[in-house]
Amino acid sequence: MNTLRTGMLLAALTALFMGIGYLLGGGFGIVIAFLVAAATNLYAYWNSDKMVLRMYRAEEVDETHSSGAIRRYASMVRQLAMNADMPQPKVYIIENPQPNAFATGRNPQNAAVAATTGLLRILDERELAGVMAHELAHVRNRDTLTMTVTATIAGAITMLANFALFFGGNRNNAGGLIGSIAIMIFAPMAAALVQMAISRGREYEADRIGAEICGHPEWLASALAKISNGAAQIPNDVAERHPETGQLMIINPLSGQGRDNLFSTHPDTQNRIDALMAMTDRPTGVRLNPDGPSPVEAARKGPWG
Repeated sequence: MNTLRTGMLLAALTALFMGIGYLLGGGFGIVIAFLVAAATNLYAYWNSDKMVLRMYRAEEVDETHSSGAIRRYASMVRQLAMNADMPQPKVYIIENPQPNAFATGRNPQNAAVAATTGLLRILDERELAGVMAHELAHVRNRDTLTMTVTATIAGAITMLANFALFFGGNRNNAGGLIGSIAIMIFAPMAAALVQMAISRGREYEADRIGAEICGHPEWLASALAKISNGAAQIPNDVAERHPETGQLMIINPLSGQGRDNLFSTHPDTQNRIDALMAMTDRPTGVRLNPDGPSPVEAARKGPWG
C-alpha cells in the first residue's frame, strides 16, 4: 500500500506538471512539460545522492577516522546494516551545529547516510543508534529515491508556475489570463501538499522499522525529543538556503517548522514519540521539553565530546 500510494502521488505531480504545460502552451506545452518531467526524474535518479551531499559539504568517513566519536558512529552504521540484512551504505559527517541526519541514494546498493556533528554531540550512543536505524529504514524502503524525485518535480512545478506570469496575456494560452493566475497561486500549493503527504507517511513508517532494526523504540523516541529541541534552537543555514532538502532530514531543519502544521514536511514530533513508545511495554514517558537544557548543555552530559 505504501508503494502504491507513493506511485499515485508521483503520478499526480507529473499530471499537474503536464496540466500546467497545457495551460501555458496547449498540446505543445504538454509535450514540453512531459519531457522536462522525464529529464528531471532521470537526473534525480542518478545524481540525487551526490547533489545533496555536495550541497551540505558532507565528508565520507569510516572506522579509521581520527575522531573516536566518528569511528564509533561509522561502526554503529555497519552493525545496524548487518542487523537489517542490507548492504552497508556509505557514511558521511556534516560539520553543522544543528542536530540532524538524513539518508540519500537511488537504491540500497548506492545509498549513503549522513549525520551532523551537532547530532553526535547531543545524543548518547543508544539514541544515535535509534536515529541511524531510522535512516537505514528509509534506505531499505527506497524512500530516499522517492523523496528526492518528488522534491525535484515539485520544485520544477513551482518554477514553471512562475513562468505563467509572463504568458498570462498570450491569447494562445489555453487558460488565458485567469488560468495563468490560477497556476501561479494553486500549482505550487498543490505540489507542496502532495510532497508533504508523502513525507509525513514515510516518517512514521521509518520510525517503526527503525525501532525494529535497533530493537529499542525508546532509543529513537528519546533522540527525537532531543533533536527537536536542538533544531528549534540552532539554525541550519544550508537547509534555509535549500528548503527542498528539509524533507530528507529526520526532523524539519527549517526555522519556520512550527508555523503551520498543514504545510509541515514532517509529522508532529510528539505524535511520533507517542507512537514509538506504544511499541514498548511501558507507558508513554518521553515528552518534548522546549524549556529543557540547550543542546550545548545536553552535549556536556553525553559521551561524544
